[in-house]
Amino acid sequence: MQTPENIPIVAVSYMSPDLIDTLIGSLRRYYRNPVYIIDGSTPQIAAEIGAIVAKYENARFIPFGYNIHHGPGLTWAMRNLPLSGPVMFLDSDVEIIAPGFLESLLQHLEPGMYGVGDITYPILGDVPEAYRGMPYLSPACMLCNIEVMRQYPPPIKHGAPMVSPMLALAKAGKTDLVRQVDWVKNDFSENPQRVFIRHEWQGTVMRTKGYHYDTAMQGQQYNEVLLSQVPPEAEQVIEVGCGSGALTRAYKSINPSCSYTGVETDPAAVALARTPCDFVYQLDIDHADDAFFAANAHNDCWILDQVLARVTDPARLLRRIRAVLPPQGSVVLAIPNQQHWRRQGALARGEWALAEGQRQVFTRQSAFALLQAGGFQLAAGVARMDPEPGDAYFPGLRRLAQAAGGDPELAVQDALPLEYVLRAVPA
Repeated sequence: MQTPENIPIVAVSYMSPDLIDTLIGSLRRYYRNPVYIIDGSTPQIAAEIGAIVAKYENARFIPFGYNIHHGPGLTWAMRNLPLSGPVMFLDSDVEIIAPGFLESLLQHLEPGMYGVGDITYPILGDVPEAYRGMPYLSPACMLCNIEVMRQYPPPIKHGAPMVSPMLALAKAGKTDLVRQVDWVKNDFSENPQRVFIRHEWQGTVMRTKGYHYDTAMQGQQYNEVLLSQVPPEAEQVIEVGCGSGALTRAYKSINPSCSYTGVETDPAAVALARTPCDFVYQLDIDHADDAFFAANAHNDCWILDQVLARVTDPARLLRRIRAVLPPQGSVVLAIPNQQHWRRQGALARGEWALAEGQRQVFTRQSAFALLQAGGFQLAAGVARMDPEPGDAYFPGLRRLAQAAGGDPELAVQDALPLEYVLRAVPA
């Protein structure tokens, strides 16, 4: 049976050693619960915070070395810490002034509920109009059933980081899974009659004059055709080979409440992608282990831009994604067409060469066969065409196809696309 004494407490910190000392020090006046500090400070400040956390028993410091932000920090804790049952999430800039807050929240949290705390009804312009003013559980002080949290989209990088899970609850008609606790609303109001917690709003926003979530980067290019095939209301997206995050920015402008994870090998690109993405793995997908796929089983859309041409075993990668993809999920792929007339012309001249990093070649037929081998079926597709006509090549392609026993007109049609952009769903 869960008791207040063993409820884990999680806070996300950024550049504020004094606030963390106040938070843990005030907790330790009344409680010995395990405390986890997820830190996004610079290495120098992180060292100061780490030294503070080390003063206290049963407290763990997890530094990232970059600003992970509040929502993604909470998400990392949900997915990576050994948490079970009720979990307490607190802002880093709070001070506990009396015992009893854990006991009170635990009394309100029933089995099967998402969480309890302060419920607001914000008008968020970046959620569908039908759900604006939905109940919103504030992450400043919330006690949540972690197993229920993991069934819904995670907190995201946003001024209202709980917008994604709250929107999912609203769409499912389950807003009764969050509940107001009156003293929390009081203690976190502008003019409180404090009961358990002092909150002076000294956190990141006040100290740094904003959230600093994103900085537009001029000249960044992304595949617009690929973007057109990504479901516009996907809740959790993962892009393998995200580069510096150009597609992330474009998609987030369409669907700001989604959780967007990037996977990238280049360290410089990873550093840039951390700004628009909620989380970025520095990882070669060829070397991803089972734990990676299990941790990303929540994503309902995987984006693979030219990725299948670069991995050693594309069918195996698709099967691993298929094994963890939710039934309603999809994979969006851009696959270069090796049958394009330019490439056939280069081969005819003896100039065969693969693009840098390319290991596999595909035609329309082999791309469709690969989807089937990976456990998928085609749901939609677009052929991205070369803007220049290849008319001079087509008579020869027709004759070659006829000589090989193929369909001359189909051979020409298959020589037109530069790449195929496909959306596939589980077969």
